[in-house]
Formats: sequence, structure tokens, C-alpha cells
Amino acid sequence: MTHSWWGAALAPVTWGVIAGLTTPRGPLTPTEALISVGVSFVVGGVAGRWSRSRWAMLVAPALFVIAVEVVRTGAVGPTVDAPHASMLGAVALAAGRGVHGLLTVLPMVVAASYAAAYGAGPARRGRLGRYLGRAAIGALAAVVVLVTGAVALPARTDPMPGDRSIAELASVDAGSHQLGLMIRGADTTGPVLLFVPGAPGAAERGAVRAHLSGLEQHVVVATLDRRGGGSSYPAIEPTPTMTLDDEIDNVVAATHHLRQRFDTDRFYLLAHSGGSIPAAFAVQRHPELFSAYIGVGQAVDTTEADQAQYAATLDWARHHDTDLAAALTAVGPPPYARIYDYEPLILAESRVFPHAGGQGGLDESLAASEYTVLDKVHLFAGLVDAHDVYYPRIRDVDLRTDIPRIEVPVYFVDGVDEVPGRVPPMRQWFAGLQAPHKEHVLISSSGHRSLYERPAEFTDILVRRVLGGPAT
Repeated sequence: MTHSWWGAALAPVTWGVIAGLTTPRGPLTPTEALISVGVSFVVGGVAGRWSRSRWAMLVAPALFVIAVEVVRTGAVGPTVDAPHASMLGAVALAAGRGVHGLLTVLPMVVAASYAAAYGAGPARRGRLGRYLGRAAIGALAAVVVLVTGAVALPARTDPMPGDRSIAELASVDAGSHQLGLMIRGADTTGPVLLFVPGAPGAAERGAVRAHLSGLEQHVVVATLDRRGGGSSYPAIEPTPTMTLDDEIDNVVAATHHLRQRFDTDRFYLLAHSGGSIPAAFAVQRHPELFSAYIGVGQAVDTTEADQAQYAATLDWARHHDTDLAAALTAVGPPPYARIYDYEPLILAESRVFPHAGGQGGLDESLAASEYTVLDKVHLFAGLVDAHDVYYPRIRDVDLRTDIPRIEVPVYFVDGVDEVPGRVPPMRQWFAGLQAPHKEHVLISSSGHRSLYERPAEFTDILVRRVLGGPAT
């Protein structure tokens, strides 16, 4: 029996070490997930059979979890760090350890139970206890089957009519990692537009499909999932390389890929919010690649904007929400080193600034067929991990001094109800920016996500002013 327990312990520990080294954030692709479920099922079966005890249902998963946690100590980010008692902490726990457990711990428990039953002898329970135990394990087994089937389903995008149309999900080689692209357009011989969404780890295929399908009739729209989010979440490691220069290189790599694939010189770069910082640098450094640049909710100086938003939110909270005021006072003004300190600002934004939420939210990408089940989990994982890793690294960026000139026509689009703290840096940069042509267009009845809130008006601006306007 002693020898059997040693063997039963060795299998989950070994698997935990391998999993912690190769997939420290858990399985990130459908292939990895299927392998993980299969190996975990075998390991659970070995532990249950060799131990001849139903205790293997608890011991084997515990040993596996301990091994994973010890081995992956070098990984950083909320989904792998110690749990945090907050709403974002709950998101990180569910998207990280929760999903990892579904794909490893749960199949191990089920397999250990069935395997132990063959060697443990008659259970010392009454008939009702046996039936309840079997029903519970059967239910867990059903969950494993359902989860396995769900993660195996591929992403897809609806086809477009016409012989020259394109509608596909692809990836681009960005050096050491792969980034996801959604490419859709009615005419592959027309201009190409690369869209870089906002926020670190942003992935907005669902919002683009829901609101910007009109653009597909005029340009080939390539929507990039930024590194660390959605279909690009597997590229988050190694996190020390998630820098501004890397984000710029990602935009340039996607541009080269698309220009070569579609053999076009009519190439436009569209970026929103936080994605507009690396996009603006990409245009500054490589103007020969772009016909024009369009920035929506253009970020200029995130630290100054965050500090202004903090002051406005604190003033609002003192009159409307004393708990929020206390939380903001306790953490002090930004910038912060961790996303958890930004949490009060993030969660209060749509209450303090009614147009800050608008369209283009996470729910639209969660409903999109263009993401796999794991990609949808990674929308949440990227929300916390990519922000936590990358955002502090751009705190000293100020486009007013970093980018005084751009050598292509530039167009900036803002909602008239943009968060007020973000407006002054943008206006100051625009006033001093030198470019062959520049325009700043305001869209009524919209805020930070004006491209999604007023898609018809936004599309009209791009078609008339940008595609039909001056170009290099």
C-alpha cells in the first residue's frame, strides 16, 4: 500500500510541474485544453488505481495544484498572483484558477473516483449514500464532457457575398508571438484599414461586427486583438517584453502582413483609446506604410488624464457615494502600480460620466462567434493581466512632446461627451501637431466610444473625409 501511494502521488506532482512550466496560466488554446483534460484524466485514473482509495479524489488534485503554484511563481498578473478581495480580484480568480481547475482538477477528480472504485472494495455506505455518490460523480463527469466539447468548438465569422469579398479569422506573426486578426471586406482590391482597439489586452471583434459592418463595404477591415487579450492572450508571455516598443512593433508587423497579402499601398490605420498610443508611434516611425491615421478617443498623456478623472470622480463621490469617496481617498491619486488601485475609477466611470460606457462593451464580444470559448475567457483575463503588466509602463508617455510631427494626414474623432479629463491633453497636442493635413471632428450624442455609439456618422466621416480626402 505504501508503494501504491508513492506512485499515486508521483503522477499528479509530475503533471503539475509540467503544466506549471509549459502553461503557467492554464491551457490557452483549444489544443492545449484538450490535451490538459486528457492528461489530467489519465493522471487521476493512475492515482485512483494505484492508491486503491477514494481519498485520491482529494489528494491527487491537491498535489497537482501545489506543484503548479510552486513552479509558476515567476508568472505575474492578477490571474496567477495571490487572490485579491475585490470585484476585479473575483474576475481574475474565475478567469485564471477557475478555468484552469475546470480543465485539469475536475477531470482528475472524476477519473480518480472511477479508478479507485475498482480497487477499493465495497463502499462502507448505505444504498442511498452510494446512489448519491454515483450521481454526484456522474454529474461532474457530465460537466467535464460539456466543458471539453465547448472548448473544442472553433471560432467562425459569417461569410460575405461576392467573388472578391473576404471574411476570415487569421493570425499574424509578430516576431516571438502570434496575434489574432479578423479580416472582413466586400472587395479585396480596395483599400485596407487596420483597427487597433483600446485598452491593454483589448479584443473587440464583437463590437466591430455589431456596429461597424458598414465600413466593410468601403475597405477591408482588419481588426487586431492586442497582445494579451482575446485570441492574442496566449502571446502574453513573456510579460517583461510587454512594452510600448513591443506594442508599436505589433502594429507594424500587422501592417506589413496586410500590405503584402493584399498588395496595396492604400493602407489606413484606425486606433481607439489606449490603442491609439502605439498606433500614433507606428505612424510617426513608419509614415511610408500609411495613407492616413485616424485616432478615436485619442490618448495623449494617460497619467494626466487619469489624475483629472480621479479629481472629478472624487468630487462627484463626495456628493453621491461616500463609500467611493473613502476608497478613492484611501488609494490617493494615480498613477498606480497595480490594476486593483484603479478599480474604484474603472467601476465608477459610467456612473460619473454617463456617456463613458456607451456601446462596444465586453458583452458584445462575449456573444460573438468570432471568439472561441477560451478566447471569451481571455477577454476577462486580458482585462486584468494585460492592464496590470503593461499600463504602468506607459505612464511617462506624453504625445505633446514625444510626437511633435506626423508625416501623413491625421484625423481625430471624439464624442462631444468624452470624459472631460481626457480632452485638454488631446486639444493641446492637436494644436501643436505638425502634419500635412489634420482634422479634429466631434460627434454629437456620444462619448469615449463614439465609433460604436454613432457608427453611421463615424463611417460617413471615414468615407467622405479620410478615404475621399488628402492622402500621401
